Amino acid sequence: MFRKVEHWLLKKPQGLQSRLRIFFFKLLGMQIGNKNRLESGKVRKVYQIEIGNNNAFSHGYMLWPEDTDSEVSRIKIGDNNYFNRNLMLDACGSIEIGNNNMIGPDVYITDSNHQFGFEISPSQMPMSVGKVIIGNHCWIGAKAVILKDVELGDYCVVAAGAVVTKKFPSGSVIGGIPANLIK
Repeated sequence: MFRKVEHWLLKKPQGLQSRLRIFFFKLLGMQIGNKNRLESGKVRKVYQIEIGNNNAFSHGYMLWPEDTDSEVSRIKIGDNNYFNRNLMLDACGSIEIGNNNMIGPDVYITDSNHQFGFEISPSQMPMSVGKVIIGNHCWIGAKAVILKDVELGDYCVVAAGAVVTKKFPSGSVIGGIPANLIK
């Protein structure tokens, strides 16, 4: 009895909200496939985002392409990915995520960073823009940070709290600050 009540009071409304959210994102130009779930979060420049099929975004995600017009998608996500709560995809250039990945809570992925110089504020310097590519079947642990120009091959594991600053081949297990090959 309690499971049915929970289902109707908690899960059904969230599913409806997700479907409505996806409907409006499509109206605004987002390219999004079937059987996706988007709980509450923030999105801007929806027409610069492509999402495949069967992806789940938990509460608190931010899909954040640069706030300038662009003809190309800055965020591209494949199929069958799970994104835990408080994900941040911060894209000035390009972030591409493959298929069948699991992304832990509080993960930050960015393809750019501020430049800096002597006697000048970083806010007055141009951004250094690159790209991030995450392969297929990767597992990224809680509170990991993935920075500009990182490429992770298929089947990589990123330890919780790691700060990834460079490219790693398929099958790598990485961790640390900055992240290094563990296995």
